Amino acid sequence: MSGGGRRSTSTAARLSVLVAVLSVPAFTGVWELVARSGIVNAVLFPPPSTVAVAVLEWIRSGQFFGDLVASLSRVAAGFAIGAAGGIVLGVLTGQFRLVSSLLSPLFHILRPIPPIAFVPIVILWFGLSETGKLFLVVWGVFFTVWLATHIGVQKVDRGLIRAAQMLGTPQRHMLWEIVLLGALPYITVGLRTAVSISFYTLVAAELAGAFSGIVYRIEIAQQNMQTGQVMGGLAALGLLSFVADRSFATLAERAVWWR
Repeated sequence: MSGGGRRSTSTAARLSVLVAVLSVPAFTGVWELVARSGIVNAVLFPPPSTVAVAVLEWIRSGQFFGDLVASLSRVAAGFAIGAAGGIVLGVLTGQFRLVSSLLSPLFHILRPIPPIAFVPIVILWFGLSETGKLFLVVWGVFFTVWLATHIGVQKVDRGLIRAAQMLGTPQRHMLWEIVLLGALPYITVGLRTAVSISFYTLVAAELAGAFSGIVYRIEIAQQNMQTGQVMGGLAALGLLSFVADRSFATLAERAVWWR
């Protein structure tokens, strides 16, 4: 590449970084101006300054960190259980035709049902216990990870599997060393998608009769017309999801380096 081309690329990269850094402050500034201009109802669409005050009051009250821990614990537990189940069954359905014939049609029927549709029946089944909330998060995560794993296993080079069989590799070793590792790039994509989905399903989970949590606090604030806290809760939820997604992406890039 010529010197001019390198300079052009470097300038474009710096400009891209600058735009990325300024995008959130610019959006916040436009939001503040619009909310205070009288174009919209400031009670229903409060400016960021009002939202910031509401969040600070939420933190000072001592409720924020309790809500944060409650929400993150639901996401973490549901993600772990759903992801583990999705990987195990994805490997089985992807590798064994009989297991796929038995389970795949059922999973494809159940997969499109959104977790929030289960809220009424979950309340009937589990009442207001944490089990129901965990079920909803697991539901959202499981099918995403299962499908990614199932497809990843089917995409593994069959030649490698046949070669391992000819060399007498035990089935359990082949599943781990050939099939699972070969499917890992697909599984990683499914897991990253499931990280975001676990936060989506948290909304359904905490609407199913929670007594703590970020979404629970949003619902209480909405009932009391505390729009600033509602917006603050939404911002907190988005920030948590963003941090979780970026953290997982960084770890995945180091763990699955051969992608």
